[in-house]
Formats: sequence, structure tokens, C-alpha cells
Amino acid sequence: MSYRLRLAHLYPDQMNIYGDRGNILTLTQRCAWRGIELELVPVGVGAAIDWPSIDMAFFGGGQDSGQALIADDFVRHQGPQLREAIEDNLVLLSICGGYQLLGHYFLTHTGERLPGVGAIDVHTVGGSVRLIGNIVVEAGDWPGAAGTLAPGTRLVGFENHSGRTYLGAGVRPMGRVLAGHGNNGEDGTEGAVYRNTFGCYMHGSLLPKNPQFADYLIGLALQRRYGAGATLAPLDDGLELVAQRTMVDRLVHG
Repeated sequence: MSYRLRLAHLYPDQMNIYGDRGNILTLTQRCAWRGIELELVPVGVGAAIDWPSIDMAFFGGGQDSGQALIADDFVRHQGPQLREAIEDNLVLLSICGGYQLLGHYFLTHTGERLPGVGAIDVHTVGGSVRLIGNIVVEAGDWPGAAGTLAPGTRLVGFENHSGRTYLGAGVRPMGRVLAGHGNNGEDGTEGAVYRNTFGCYMHGSLLPKNPQFADYLIGLALQRRYGAGATLAPLDDGLELVAQRTMVDRLVHG
């Protein structure tokens, strides 16, 4: 059976720092290697998107200036339909600024309250010190998918954020921080999971460094579109996994 998926890239011109576009390249290439047709749908300011036709979405991080340019459009223009799509199990990966905008609000260090779309139960508070460096996260128990990513899988990335994100009861963390700061540098959590939506601070870019996670997202999207029988053909990720283990050993075990 031939598969076809649609991937929405939210605000690619404004929200693309620390290699975040590499996540799009990774999803595209890993689909191509398997013969899965992946259509990329850029979502710019004012764009009209048929969200029910979208299988996966990516929302990267941006400089404060870039985030300011798109925040109002995202909240007012895309927010209502995107919330519906998330409730309908859209597969979505959001990083840093994109992660923050999916939550309820961002309270800046000057006391200004900036609204998010409220799609996931998190809020962010600005800090005076940036949390910067490589990060290792032990993944939690996530919803099932073809080629399920096993709980305890160690993911690597790079974080650079001043916002401290706190989770509400409506989400669970992506995982436990083994090295680095994570959501807020206080509670040992990184990221948030709600239905098929994942938010985190892991730049770097995330998916090339963690092919298991890339395939997990593709598998979720295939099962949502084509049913539980949709599976992914295996790929040879030997080199990628050696690089991943090397970073884990260096950061966790010293």
C-alpha cells in the first residue's frame, strides 16, 4: 500500500533557529526512503489552512522579534482550528517558542502577560538567566504507534531559553532530565505530551539526533490516517544511534 501524508510547517520564515528546520528535512527524508509521499504545507501569516487534511505539524522556535511577529496571527487566526485538530489527534511537534505559544500564557520578567492558544495545559514565566546547553531526556510512556518508542529511550538535544514552563494536570512530561535544565530547571521534567502533541525545548535539531522519535511521529501520523495496521519499514540508523549514544555517555556518564 502506498502512503501519503501532509506536513504543516508553522511560520518557517520567523520560527527557525538552532537548526530547527532540520526536523522538517528529517521527516521528509525518512518518509522518502520508505516511499511515503510527504507534502509540505508552509503556514505563513494570514494563511488559510484546512487543518483536517493535515497529518503532522511542526512549530519551531524563534528569536523574540520573530515570535512577536507571528504571535497574534497564531493565537487569533490559527488557534481555534488548530485546537480542534489537536483534539482530533493531529501529530504535532513544537519547540521552544512554538511550545510556549501552545500553552495558556507567557508571563514576561517585566510582568506582561502574553496569551497563547491554550491548546495544552502549560504556562511559561520569563526568567533573568538563560538555560543553555546540551540536554539528555529519558522518554516517558507515550501513546502507542507503529515502531513504538520504548519508555526509557534517551533523547539528546540542545536548549537555549529564558522561559520557565510549568505543566498543569492536563499534560504529562515528555520525560525526565538526565543532563541539562529542561522545562524550568527546577522539577526535573522536560517537555509536555497531550494526545499526539509534543512540546519541548530540545533544539539542535531534535529529530536528526533521535531517529527513533522521528519514526515514532511518522508512525503516529500513519496510524491516524490509515489505521492501526499502518507500519514503517525499518531503516539502518547505525551511525545515528552511535552518535546519540556517544552524546548520552558524554553528558550523563562523564
